[in-house]
Amino acid sequence: MSVYEYQAKTINGEEKSLADFEGKVLLIVNTASECGFTPQFKGLQELYKEIGNEKFEILGFPCNQFGGQDPGSDEEISSFCSANYGVSFPMFSKVDVKGENAHPLFKYLTSEQKGILTEDIKWNFTKFLVDKNGKVVDRFSPQKEPAKLKKDIELLINA
Repeated sequence: MSVYEYQAKTINGEEKSLADFEGKVLLIVNTASECGFTPQFKGLQELYKEIGNEKFEILGFPCNQFGGQDPGSDEEISSFCSANYGVSFPMFSKVDVKGENAHPLFKYLTSEQKGILTEDIKWNFTKFLVDKNGKVVDRFSPQKEPAKLKKDIELLINA
């Protein structure tokens, strides 16, 4: 199993296979537009610009499961991310990341890298680091600033 076996709808409504990202290091993040961690979009975008998308991609998945902090439509979320943070990394359609209706990708991610007490994602901006072979290698809490992931990402890129 790997993340390449999954597909998801982009924020523009197109089905996209994660196999399209094969050979790249991925940082998969559940995002929200009205969260205390929302300013992390800036750090994620800076990380994306710094490392580049030739060997690295950030995949953002909006989620409204935590405090109703991403209530907008995909179009509103896309516009917000672009206007406020200049987000240029791939964003996907809003998904559930926990519970019975969780997107299959997030069921896989959480089964591969469990949280401290349970598999469940506990809040917005939980981050999963995936190697070039599509294997989930680490999970980071919402409190972990994107800039602090640079070294881990570069180690995987250079592996």
